[in-house]
This record gives sequence, structure tokens and C-alpha cells, in this order.
Amino acid sequence: MDRFDELQVFVTVIQQGSLAAAARRLQRSPPVITRTLAALEQRFGTTLIERTTRQLAPTEAGWQLFEQARQLLTDYQAAMESAHHSGLQGLLRVTAPVQFGRRHVMPLVNAFLALHPEIQLELVLSDSYQDLIDNGLDIALRIGELQDSSMVARRVGEVRSMLIASPDYLQRAGIPQHPSTLSEHALIAGIRQTREWRFARDVRVRITPRLRVNEVESQLLALRSHQGIGRLLSYQVLDDLHAGTLIRLLPEWEPAALPVQLVTQRVRNMTPKVRQFWDFALTRLPALACFHEENYAISHDS
Repeated sequence: MDRFDELQVFVTVIQQGSLAAAARRLQRSPPVITRTLAALEQRFGTTLIERTTRQLAPTEAGWQLFEQARQLLTDYQAAMESAHHSGLQGLLRVTAPVQFGRRHVMPLVNAFLALHPEIQLELVLSDSYQDLIDNGLDIALRIGELQDSSMVARRVGEVRSMLIASPDYLQRAGIPQHPSTLSEHALIAGIRQTREWRFARDVRVRITPRLRVNEVESQLLALRSHQGIGRLLSYQVLDDLHAGTLIRLLPEWEPAALPVQLVTQRVRNMTPKVRQFWDFALTRLPALACFHEENYAISHDS
């Protein structure tokens, strides 16, 4: 029996007032309790508890040991609870782009919270740049090259900028054979997109969209309604490509893939809750179907 266990038996006997009550409390037999007390007194070389047929009474040495042992056991329990939690409590703040966050980060968050019930998590979905320090954020998911080289980043995947349109639109308007022929088509673009679309081999095409929309889902609605050709990120259109509602155009002219990265202020001095989510995300995110080119093999044969 270890020393802490002996002290726990000793303290419990005094608190319960009898050997039998202490045995019930600790779920041990009375002979085990008796032997433990005898071994403890032998080690201290003095009587710690006076035993009579009716009651137990600590000696002066017993009272001194009781007070010290009780505090020691309390401190030990507090240390064990602290180590068990490992800091995995409190508020964790994460940011991600709206569509990617809704589709892929939110399921990750749900799984993480199920594993760590004492953590509260705030997910900030925004397509505008969210500075980690200024906004009090712990981790960001970024699409594209980093603006701040002082941040720590880990690549979890990549996405591509894809031209897409519905089969009905293409049947009506024809299939573009080169980026330069896009001027002959109705184009759908985001409001923040520039007036120029860039393609591989340094090809640039000036665009005059028939429709500009500041939100991705609305662009997808217009594309599904056969309004024209749009340009969105691969993860935003994967479901439509598989369903056949949209078709990928000119894949050989797509520009270089954009990195998708987890970003934080530091790695070495991460708090336990940040480290836990960081490692959890690094394990889960690279497996997403939207990061793997073979899942985009469905394209229109011209």
C-alpha cells in the first residue's frame, strides 16, 4: 500500500469515527483498515489513535498528522483535477470563410465539442479578413496566401477557381473552347471580384458580368437557373458537379490552386485548448473530399 493510500485511510478513520465506518466508506474490509493503521503507527514510532471498545480518539501526534494529511490530500486532489482538465475549458474563438465554415468547419466544431464538454467555442464566419490579434481570435482557416508572414500556418488542402454552368445553359449558348470566348456569354460574378478573370498561361480576360451577387449561394442559384457561366471555388461547387446540375468548364485553363491553411499566432506556447483544437483540425481537415482532385473528375466532354 502506498503512502498516500495510508494517509487516506488514516484521515477517513478519524472523519468517520470508527474502523467499520471507514471500511464502508473506502469499500475495504475492517482487517485491512486495522493493518494499515498499525503499519502507519509503526512507521511513525508512536500511537496515532487511542482505541477503546466504544470510540476512537486521535492522540496529539494523531491530530497533527490528521491536519497535515487532510491538507495534503486536498492539494493532491486539486492537482489531479487540474491535470485531468489540462486547461480544456473556457472560450475558444475560431474564424473561417462563410461557405467553407458552414460546410466543413461547423461539423468539425460539433465533433470537437462532443469530445470536450467543458469548452465553449465561438465560430466567426466571415469572408472579410479577420485579424487574430485585433479580434481576439485563437485560430483561423484561410484560403489563399497569407497576408501576415508573422503568423504560424499549416496547410490542410487546396482549392481551385472553377468555371461552371448548367447543362441547359450550355445547350442554349454553346460551350466555350477558350477563356477568350467568355465575352460571348452571360457571366455571373461576385461583387468583390475584379473586372478581370485570370487563367493559366498568364491569360487574362476582361469581363462584363450580366449579374453580380455578393453571396455565393445566390450565385449558385442563378447558375442552377441557367443564367450563365460563373466562377467559384471548387469546394463551393462539388455537390453540384456530382449531382450534374453544374458542369466544370475549361479545367486545363484553371489558375494555380489556392492553399487552405490553419493559422494561429504561435504554436510553441499554445494553451491546451487551442492546441487540442489545432491538432484535431489538422487530423480531420486534410481528409475532406473537397481537397482531392479525383472528386472533380466529372467534366463536360466538348
